[in-house]
Parts: sequence; C-alpha cells; structure tokens
Amino acid sequence: MPTDQAELNSEQVLRRDIPWETYMTTKLITGTSLQLLRRYDKKSELDRAQLLENDGPSYIHVFISILRDIQKEDTVEYVLALIDDMLTANPKRSKLFHDKTLADEDIYEPFLRLLWKGSWFIQEKSSKILTSVVSARPKQNGLNANGKATDSKKKITASDDVLKGLVEWLCIQLKKPSHPTRSIPASVNCLATLLKEPVVRSSFVQADGVKLLVPLISPASTQQSIQLLYETCLCVWLLSYYEPAIEYLATSRALPRLLEVVKGSTKEKVVRLIVLTFKNLLSKGSFGAQMVDLGLPQIVQSLKAQAWSDEDLLEALNNLEEGLKDNIKKLSSFDKYKQEVLLGHLDWSPMHKDPHFWRDNITNFEENDFQTLRVLLTILETSGDPRALAVACYDLSQFIQYHPAGRVIVTDLKAKERVMKLMNHENAEVTKNALLCIQRLFLGAKYASFLQV
Repeated sequence: MPTDQAELNSEQVLRRDIPWETYMTTKLITGTSLQLLRRYDKKSELDRAQLLENDGPSYIHVFISILRDIQKEDTVEYVLALIDDMLTANPKRSKLFHDKTLADEDIYEPFLRLLWKGSWFIQEKSSKILTSVVSARPKQNGLNANGKATDSKKKITASDDVLKGLVEWLCIQLKKPSHPTRSIPASVNCLATLLKEPVVRSSFVQADGVKLLVPLISPASTQQSIQLLYETCLCVWLLSYYEPAIEYLATSRALPRLLEVVKGSTKEKVVRLIVLTFKNLLSKGSFGAQMVDLGLPQIVQSLKAQAWSDEDLLEALNNLEEGLKDNIKKLSSFDKYKQEVLLGHLDWSPMHKDPHFWRDNITNFEENDFQTLRVLLTILETSGDPRALAVACYDLSQFIQYHPAGRVIVTDLKAKERVMKLMNHENAEVTKNALLCIQRLFLGAKYASFLQV
C-alpha cells in the first residue's frame, strides 16, 4: 500500500468534506440521514455529545447505513473516523449499538466485511470499533444479545461469528502484518479486550495464536514498546485461566521470557501481571518445577525487596512466594527428571546413575501413555547436543533394565532404529551409551544387568 495511505490518521481524514447532499440526491442516504449528518458533522465534541445523548441510536443507524450502502473509500474512512472519535471520547457509547431500536439492524456486518478490504486505516478502525461494540453487547440469561432470532426476516450476524472472524483477522495480522509498525500493537490491543471472553480464548488457541504472542514478551524501553509489552502480558494472563492455552504456554518459551522481563522491568503494571500469571500457572503441569529450575524463588525475593506502591502486587508476590515454597517441598526426584527431559536439557545429574531412582520411579514412566519415554526418543532423533544424546541413550538402557516390560515397550516405540544410527556418531560418549542401550535391548534385563558404563 502507498506510504501516505499507510500513515493516514483520523485528523487528516476528518478534514475532508464529504458530499452528503450528493449522496441524498442519488438516494444513497435518506433525507432524515442528511439532516442528522448536517447537525453532527464538523461540530465540536460538546455539541456532538449532546446530540448523542438525545438521539444516539439514530446516529448509529445512519453510520451503519452509510458503511453498508456506500463503497467510496474516502467516505468509508470518514465515517469510521467519526465512529472511532465518538467511542474514544466516551467508550460507554458502544452500548448505543445495542439499543433495542436497532434490534433488526445488522450492526456487525459492515465492520466485519471491512476488516478484509480497503486501506490499512479502514482495517485498523474496523477492528478497533468491532472490538468495542461486540464487547459491549448485553448478556441476557447467559446468552449474548445480537445474533439471536428477531422479528426481522433479515439475517443478523451472530456475535460468536463476529468474535471468530475478528480472531482470524488478528492472528493473520500477528503472523503477516499488513502495516510494518501498527499491525501488531493494534492486534494485541484488541486481543487484550477480547480474550476476556471464553469463546475468544477457544478460537485463539485453535488458530495457534498463543505461539504468535510469545515472541512479543521481551524487555521494553520506549513508551510504545512498554504499552505493547503490558498488553501482551495482559493477554497471557487472561490465557492462563484457560487449560488448552496453558498446554500451549507449557511447550513454548513463555516462562523464560516472562522471567527475563520481570527481572528487568520497573513498571508496576507489567510486573503485577507477570506475577499474577506465575501464580495461576504454578500448580499446572510442570510449570512449578520449571519455575524453581529457572530461579524464580530468588527473583521473587529480589522483587519483594523493591519499593512497590501497588498493594495488589505485594500481596501477589507473597502468595507466589508461599506457593513456590510448597512446590519445592512437593517436587519429587521424578518431577525434576521429567522436567529435564521435557525441556531437552539432559545432563549427567546424579539421578541418572542412581539405581534407587530407577527402582522407585520406574512405574512413573507409564504416566500419560509413556510421555516422558516418548520425549526421550524424540531427543534421540532431533537433538544436536552430544551430551543430551548420550544421557538419553543411557536412560533408555536404564528403562529397559528396570521396567518388567522394558524391551517390549521400547521395541514397540521403534527405538532400536534411532539408537542404531547413533552407534556411528562422531562423539565417543554417544556411541558408548548407544552400544549399552542396544546390548540391553537385545539381551534383556536378565542377562544385561552386569553391563555397566
């Protein structure tokens, strides 16, 4: 898109003179719409506020009719700028779109359609307005208004369809931004509002959106980047209440990135959100073990020593500290081992060669359909770290040694071919442990118990 078009702003757009009379002559707007527009257009915020107070839904009807019936880009941009100005001056005006007099009006369709066409200005304003309007819809008996059956024969766009369409557009913007600097902040800003809705969390996870947010968690210095970081952290915090999203966060670099930010940030609102996110994730899956492993208890101590004025933050830090202490007490040796494997950070820590560890924990390997064992096999196939490969081969040999059905299970999981390849590895430590593993696989536990590294 041309640079001048990409950098267009509301102030520039609202300087335009739109030929409303011509539109009435060509029957694109009604005489009543023309009267309303003459009263409203080019007037001060004070005058407009009074008009909206007295007859707000009528103006919404005019704006939606224009966006539905007039295709000219200059005019579409102008009306979107008017609506955006109106909502920015008073966000509560979003409720005007849901007035009962507009029950037969498809208030969402024009904005949803405009997300996918026209200038960046049109797309950005449409996403912002749509987010405000759909978030302001009244809840009725647990159901959202708008999109339910009305007396009208017209098809009304359902709010769930709006939310799904919005999420799709926002994820595309995060993946392939239409605008080099504004797509990502605009999208995250919308998501920070929309992710309060369960249906949005579900759509966002299904669209693989979580992994698009994680790279945005990074230390910030400028005012704009601090705001983007804050809104990104707000999104992650909202997602930390949703189990399927938590699973995505667990397999990403979200935790180390959040730790990196919290260590260096002096912005209370950012620190508070991250601490609250940690608190939510602490009891989920292997997060507690990861937090301990990454040194969060020490970071919490350091944060508590700083002079924060936010009482909620201080309380959250105290709660997180208590939770971490409990977690450390509960953290068994197998939890630590599993953590090592899931992160792919295998090293010769004492438990690997401790017979007691293997005897006491061998049945734990059966959890989640042998998840830990399967990850070990993935490490054998994908890791480029010789130490990790050597330890994985050794651990596999220990599993064969200590589990009653070890050989059968490992054979069924097609481990033999992967280990055989490693017998020709350039690293001696890898070949030695691959050989041990193959010997135990062929000989079985009964005959291989004398084989030691």
